[in-house]
Amino acid sequence: MTDLSKLPNDDGIPVLNCPSCKRLVRWEPAATHRPFCSERCRLLDLGAWASERYAIPAQTPPDDFDENH
Repeated sequence: MTDLSKLPNDDGIPVLNCPSCKRLVRWEPAATHRPFCSERCRLLDLGAWASERYAIPAQTPPDDFDENH
């Protein structure tokens, strides 16, 4: 596997960090798991969402909230 951190960055292709391991990932069609660097990092992130380690904050409804109306 090619070490993406050693590829040139002056060709106009953005290079981002993998959200899981922080490895550099070139944002191009050949990077099939983007924004992740690999299938492993993609699945680790999916597992974190599935186990509710990540959550999107929700607003608490007001005290006078009536579910029937």
